[in-house]
Amino acid sequence: MGTESESMLQLAAEAFQSKNFDLAADIYECQLAGLGDPGSRQELMVKRADALAFGGKFTEAFDVYRQASEIDRLRPAHLVNLIEYLSGSIRRQDGGDSQSGSLKTWEEVGAAAAAVAAACPGTDATGCGYADFSCRICLSFLFEPVTLPCGHCFCKKCLERERKEKERPVMCKECRDSSRVADVQSYRVNVVLSSLLAKWFPTLHQTGRLRREGNGLYAERKMEAALEKYNQAILIAPMDHILFSNRSQIHSSLKHYENALRDAEMACRLKPHWFDFLLLLLSLSQTISPGLLSSESSLASTTPARSVGREVKGQQKSDIRRPDHCFPRKRKRRSTEEEVEEGGQGNDHKKSRSGELLESSHIPAPALSLLHFNSVCLCVFSPRLFYEPVTTPCGHTFCLQCLERCLDHNPKCPLCKEELSEYLVQRQYCKTVLMENLISKYLPSELMERQKIQQEEMAELSNLNKNVPIFVCTMAFPTVPCPLHIFEPCYRLMIRRCIETGTNCFGMCLGDNLKGFADYGCLLEIRDVKFFSDGRSVVDTIGRRRFKVIQHKERDGYNTADIEYLEDVKQSESCSLCMMQCMTRRLVWVNSLKAEQKERIEGHFGPMPEKDSELQACPNGPSWCWWLLAVLPLEGRAQLPFLALTSLKDRLSGIRKVLLFMAQSKHR
Repeated sequence: MGTESESMLQLAAEAFQSKNFDLAADIYECQLAGLGDPGSRQELMVKRADALAFGGKFTEAFDVYRQASEIDRLRPAHLVNLIEYLSGSIRRQDGGDSQSGSLKTWEEVGAAAAAVAAACPGTDATGCGYADFSCRICLSFLFEPVTLPCGHCFCKKCLERERKEKERPVMCKECRDSSRVADVQSYRVNVVLSSLLAKWFPTLHQTGRLRREGNGLYAERKMEAALEKYNQAILIAPMDHILFSNRSQIHSSLKHYENALRDAEMACRLKPHWFDFLLLLLSLSQTISPGLLSSESSLASTTPARSVGREVKGQQKSDIRRPDHCFPRKRKRRSTEEEVEEGGQGNDHKKSRSGELLESSHIPAPALSLLHFNSVCLCVFSPRLFYEPVTTPCGHTFCLQCLERCLDHNPKCPLCKEELSEYLVQRQYCKTVLMENLISKYLPSELMERQKIQQEEMAELSNLNKNVPIFVCTMAFPTVPCPLHIFEPCYRLMIRRCIETGTNCFGMCLGDNLKGFADYGCLLEIRDVKFFSDGRSVVDTIGRRRFKVIQHKERDGYNTADIEYLEDVKQSESCSLCMMQCMTRRLVWVNSLKAEQKERIEGHFGPMPEKDSELQACPNGPSWCWWLLAVLPLEGRAQLPFLALTSLKDRLSGIRKVLLFMAQSKHR
């Protein structure tokens, strides 16, 4: 912009400050002519709309706001002046003060609020976005958030109301998964989210406190005191539809029917698609004079319920036609007391009158993260950002891997020590969706760094040559099943990591008094895992490859090793004679077993493999050799040398000698 344009803008700002709103609007309109930059154009359009609104030209103002929102979505900062003006207008009406240029009726306030909501979806009473923090039941700001097993969050009061109405466990409104229903009574408020929302939106907690106090007073039939609490809450949050709905019911109980109707109409303006409010409005219209729903009423010109308002006398409730634009969902009607006591949670609001909190909305994301996230979103087990955050039924949040490692040792919450055995049985470690979304949105750089660390760790754990996890237990052989019972915490962690990395593999070695484990072993592949309620598991594995240990190591309580794989050396001389002798001895020994022994062997190791068409086709040699070694009554120290052999002929010769020795020992 040139010097002349800057001077004109300065003049417009001075006119606005001196309340010469018409002049300010005219100057901004002149400056918009020929301005091509979309960003600058939107800023001037918002300023012109502010001047028009403050000058009482609301229809023109809202049209300009709408045009500005078509350029780009309006940010909360764009609506600060308008929201402050609307809040002031409501306060002046409640105080009986009517000034020139202010909103004259609640109808005008409702129209203004509805226009703001349309111009900037997800904006609260002070112009601050809260769409990320809304409850999908009451469509308002999350208050006392509870995280269900599926990972979605809702207001605790909303869930309790749903449970009371349907008389069964609550089903998530987001995922609609019937397999993940929850007993709300056993789930507590999410501690981390509640703390985070308290820091970001302190005024909302004040509103929530006032609403709760008002509900308590209403339940005690102290109507005047309850009304005062709701009056205070609405001064803080003048665009909260729930507050107006509940206050309408309090007015109705006090027989202040005109006030009740105004509040109900205001609630309908703020949430025109909420059928409950329309029913409330119709109910009130039957109680007082139908003339209040005149053609001048905004509802009388915008919803099909207006004509019903005049004709509802003499009709049954079932005859009232639902407005076409409402959501087609039926809800059980509740008494006035239940509605007020169980009303949904309020919207998210920052103080419009405090420059301090309004300024905080302009803090860039990194600064915002340092002020709030760094003190809240750190895992208690590591000084790092939450990664894949999950929330327990007791309301505490941990990194998924941190929680699993804790439950390996003790099925209790690491913080409050509440029993989590049932949670462990279900194994529904679903990530807390809202928490993960907030971290992704407001801490992108920190999350990328955390992801990089995780990827590096996963890459290291996925390497099947270096730092390969070693289960020190028994002998295992290629192609032979090896079922395992896992109960030690270190091996629970090891098995879980093998599954998470996608390798599904780990090494099996015999124990060694000097080195910790033997120098030769077999790589096992996990085929299936069955978990028990106490955290134990049965792992179905099968042998894949033989290896030699190059270096013995340890990691997080279990052994690891750098390894190299072994393969049979191709031999030019024939092994047919040795193989025939060995197979003959094998059949003799197998046929000498009792039926019960054969059944137990086949139940554990499977049936004996058939003869291979080509002896040296597999790098490990014929599979029946390994099956026979696994079932022969030999100690592990006697079996281990066969695993290290890379000559098929030597292995067959050794097996033949063992069978011959066993046959001779039997006839002695």
